[in-house]
Amino acid sequence: MQRGSDSLGVLPLGTPSLRKRAEDVDSRGESLSGDAARLLTTLDNFRATFGFGRAISGPQIGIDLRMIAVRMAGWPSIVINPVITWQSADSVTLWDDCMCFPDLLVLVRRSASISLSFTSLDDVVHQRARLNIAEAELFQHEVDHLNGILAIDRAEGRNALISRSAFVEDVSHFHKKVDYIGSN
Repeated sequence: MQRGSDSLGVLPLGTPSLRKRAEDVDSRGESLSGDAARLLTTLDNFRATFGFGRAISGPQIGIDLRMIAVRMAGWPSIVINPVITWQSADSVTLWDDCMCFPDLLVLVRRSASISLSFTSLDDVVHQRARLNIAEAELFQHEVDHLNGILAIDRAEGRNALISRSAFVEDVSHFHKKVDYIGSN
């Protein structure tokens, strides 16, 4: 039985607004705090239900703003107006998962490292240079969401889409098909 992420407020694959470029955040009003709280709550509830998810972008829950909720040590809980300022020439393949289609994994190619500029909720500008691969692949995924690009748009090669149940049944087989095995 599939568990619908849309019951948690995450828009499912096929929702037209997921294809739209999100608007820059240009104010720090009360509505931004409310949107940030809603994004974090959705991330926490999704992770409790599905067991994966380190970040979620505003468009994934219908917030048309360039913001990402993050649950990773050393990162602010909300990343605003992120910009990838550098990408490594080296790339890796990996099985990407997404909250918009939690029962599917997609074989994608991502840069092995990126540098990221963003603002936190306290209006501090941050520069993170040469992120490790786990952070780099995550933020590439989330910035894609902010630009209306989904992981399925980056599907790499034949048989690039698999069900999570097939993946779980033969994890070692699918791990052999990629360069990088990510973390949740």
